[in-house]
Amino acid sequence: MRQPPSPQRQRRHEVGQPAAPEGDFQCAAADVEQGSTAYRIEQKLSTGTTWRMCWRYDGKAGLVLEKISYRPKGEPKPIKVLNSARLGQIHVPYDDGKVEYDDLTGFDFAQGLMNLAPGECPGGTIKTVKVPDSWNEDPNVKGLCTTTRSRGHAYRMQGDTANKVFQAEGKDLLVYTVNQVGWYEYMTEWRFQDDGTITMNVGATGSLSWDDYDAGDGRGWPIGKGASAKATSHSHNAFWRLDFALDGSTKNKVEQYDSKVTAPVRGQRAPTIKTTRTKVTKELAGDSKAYRWWRMVSATGKNKDGHARSYEIVPGATTKYPGRSYTKRDLYVTQYNKCELFASNNPGNCGAGAGKSVDKWVNGQALTHPVVWMNIGFHHIARDEDQQPMPVHWQGFSIAPRDVTAMNPLTPAELGRQNGHWRPRS
Repeated sequence: MRQPPSPQRQRRHEVGQPAAPEGDFQCAAADVEQGSTAYRIEQKLSTGTTWRMCWRYDGKAGLVLEKISYRPKGEPKPIKVLNSARLGQIHVPYDDGKVEYDDLTGFDFAQGLMNLAPGECPGGTIKTVKVPDSWNEDPNVKGLCTTTRSRGHAYRMQGDTANKVFQAEGKDLLVYTVNQVGWYEYMTEWRFQDDGTITMNVGATGSLSWDDYDAGDGRGWPIGKGASAKATSHSHNAFWRLDFALDGSTKNKVEQYDSKVTAPVRGQRAPTIKTTRTKVTKELAGDSKAYRWWRMVSATGKNKDGHARSYEIVPGATTKYPGRSYTKRDLYVTQYNKCELFASNNPGNCGAGAGKSVDKWVNGQALTHPVVWMNIGFHHIARDEDQQPMPVHWQGFSIAPRDVTAMNPLTPAELGRQNGHWRPRS
């Protein structure tokens, strides 16, 4: 089992200063808990898209990104996407029922920020983070990497003639930290793609706990020689909290889409599919399923084609944990409340009867400022290859632009006329 943090460690409080403002985009430490510091990240990718945001380090959530916007080629100004994006919890229950952990609020996730070596941030910059209420004598940790990476083909298309191929390699801005909790090290990764997609992942690595080799049959897996030492299986239920602000407004609208497949009738060659939209006007506890998806729609902005800007939520692979009420759903949409910050074991008093977990906050309120909580689970049954060290196992999801721009923001100028129902030139 994990060893709890020692109460004898000396804490030291440091108050950081906000970064100097640059141009019309400012990062300030206002409205955040004392000891947090806000800074600026701005990166123009080689394909022409510029991402910018503020970052600060929270005493429980760790890295928090704020004022997130991007400016694709051809747009007159940056398009704001999110007020803030952060982890909402990492809940870790063990299969034998003996222990479970809330790593962010119960096991000092933020205190475990690790120093990064230059080789861990190739081609990028490692920023110094001042950890609030640090247990260490020096609260400054070289713990935040910002760099760029290629992700392979962004697109490929054969042109009108056989000797013309349009293709481009996609580029990402990568922002990440590493936090040690017990024997595990969590890599919290945010990828900002040049096409406007944001992908958020948590990767668990480090080591299997040396004293968790007492599992019974069906609750663990033998590691090492023979079958006597069984590493206890467990789950990692990661939550993210996203506060959208499309085009700078928090009055976003939530929509759910479901498609129904109907078997072919006489005269049809194939099954038919009809997609219906449901406007989500009150708080939601939702489940992912085949042919279902959600989007967050701008209340104010439209693209050059006159279509409302939106972001689609794209869930990643998940193993939903049914053992707790708050992990039984894949997605929650709640009305904004500054007290509701963590999906389980939420600290502080949010009012009489408010509860300590996200499922308790879905109580019929109208959505005028929706906040999205995504739950992605991973059931970790250890294997011999998990030692030593343990390969990273990833879990996460994406949000993808839907009608934010009128065309693919990476479209080459030569194809810029092919918007909508175009016709080849004669």
